Amino acid sequence: MLKEFRMDLHIHTCLSPCGDNSMVPPTIIQRALGTGLQGIAICDHNSAANVLAVRTAGAEAGLGAIAGMEISTAEEIHLLALFDGDFQVNTFADLVKAHLSGVNDPQVFGDQIIVDRHGNPVALEEALLIGAVDLEIGRIVEEIHRLDGLAIASHVDKQAFSLLSQLGFIPPDLDLDGVELSRHAGAREQYPLRGLPVVRCSDAHFPEEIGKADTTFMVEEATVAEIGLALAEKRGRRIV
Repeated sequence: MLKEFRMDLHIHTCLSPCGDNSMVPPTIIQRALGTGLQGIAICDHNSAANVLAVRTAGAEAGLGAIAGMEISTAEEIHLLALFDGDFQVNTFADLVKAHLSGVNDPQVFGDQIIVDRHGNPVALEEALLIGAVDLEIGRIVEEIHRLDGLAIASHVDKQAFSLLSQLGFIPPDLDLDGVELSRHAGAREQYPLRGLPVVRCSDAHFPEEIGKADTTFMVEEATVAEIGLALAEKRGRRIV
């Protein structure tokens, strides 16, 4: 049966160098539930190393957490990738890591902390996650779809690291599933979005930002497969 799911599909953890160190699984889940969210997606920069910890903490608390990532393409465009399965997101993460260069300097960019489901640090990621991969956006979208994921252009309203800021338009042959407007964006009509489906997400880097922007989907469950149907307006699924 279809029902409404209020979801925030762009949340960072303490793994992202720009994410606050308090963004650990228990805090994220508690805050998400406290704001009435019925689903979230974890999208750290160029890594999925904290996805399983948040998904496990979410499952224990009764909140679905989608496996995701925010990739910085060769054009320095930020792109969300969402997957239903751990195998898919980890396969994609391996590809991203193979095309990422540089070593993080915590004093300059911030810590990159890998944690367990309780929020305890287990390792530090040394790769420069704030950097860009050497793959162009078209190739990355193809790889996301090859793994049955969704490709959503991040915060296209922003003046940096967005599809519109970098290219000035959305290429007609770019097979996106949707675009994201940030919590600071105006009406969708202000932006040249090529008629693509629009989601709004918080892009949370601090606990208090979680749920500041969200999207309500009419779906059967909070999964990537169902969200994909809603974005495409198929089988009664839709964005409310």
